[in-house]
Amino acid sequence: MSDLYAVFGNPIAHSKSPLIHAAFARSTGQDLIYEARLAPVDGFAAAVAEFVAAGGRGANVTVPFKEEAFRLCDELSPRAARAGAVNTLRFEKSRVFGDNTDGAGLVADIEGNLAFPLPGKRVLLLGAGGAARGVIEPLLAARPAALAIANRSADKAEALAALFADMAAVDAGDFAKMAGRSFDLVINATSASLSGNALPLPEGLFAPGALAYDMMYGKGETPFLRQAREQGAAQLADGLGMLVGQAAEAFAVWRGVRPATAPVLAGLRQALAG
Repeated sequence: MSDLYAVFGNPIAHSKSPLIHAAFARSTGQDLIYEARLAPVDGFAAAVAEFVAAGGRGANVTVPFKEEAFRLCDELSPRAARAGAVNTLRFEKSRVFGDNTDGAGLVADIEGNLAFPLPGKRVLLLGAGGAARGVIEPLLAARPAALAIANRSADKAEALAALFADMAAVDAGDFAKMAGRSFDLVINATSASLSGNALPLPEGLFAPGALAYDMMYGKGETPFLRQAREQGAAQLADGLGMLVGQAAEAFAVWRGVRPATAPVLAGLRQALAG
C-alpha cells in the first residue's frame, strides 16, 4: 500500500505540491500518494488528526496554518523552533515532528536559480506572519548588508525582529517607516497576492537593479510583482522556485532522499506559461 502524504491549506485548490511530489516520487522510485486537503480555518488540528488516523505519514502546511502547525508538534527541528512556524510535518509512533523548509527553499531559489547573491545586499521582508518567520534565519545566515521587516502592524514586525536580535540587528516597522529607503531585494511574504490587494509600498523602495520576489505564484504576474514593476523593480520573480526547493527539502525529511529540482521547476514553468 502506498504511503500517504498531503498538503493542508485554505485555500488549497491552486496548489502545485501534488504535481511536484508526484514527480519527485517518480524520479526517486518512492511509492507514495500525495493529496491536497482543504482544512477549515478553525479546524486545522482536527483535519490533521483525521489524516493521521487514515494512515498519513507526513504533510506540508501552507497559508494560514504554519504557526498552528508549530503548536501541534511534539518535536521540532532547530530551524522550525527558531522560526516559530512549521511547514513540514512527519508523523511517527503517535508523535509529530515539525520542520520548516521554507527558508532553505527561498535562499536556494534566489542564489541558485536566479543567480542573485545575497551577501552585502539590502533586503526588505514584507509581512510578519508564519511565511516571514520561516525565512528570516536563512536570510540572515546568507550575510546580507541589512534586513528590514515591514508590516501593516508595526508592533508585530518589531516583535518578530526581536526574536532574531541575537543573530543581527533587524530594523522593523510599518510600511511608512520604510519611506526614503531603498533595497536591493524586496520579498513579499504577505498574502496580498492571494487576495489581490495592493500593498502600501513607499515610492523609491527599489534600488537600481533590485529584485522583487513574491513567495506566491500564479499564471502571469502576481499583483505584488505588477506593483513592483510599476515602481521600478528591475527583476521580478515569483515563488515557484521556492515552492519546488522547499518541497525537495520536505521530501528528504520524509523519505531520506533528496530529489533533483531543476526538471520539475522547468516543467511547472512550461505548464504555467501554457
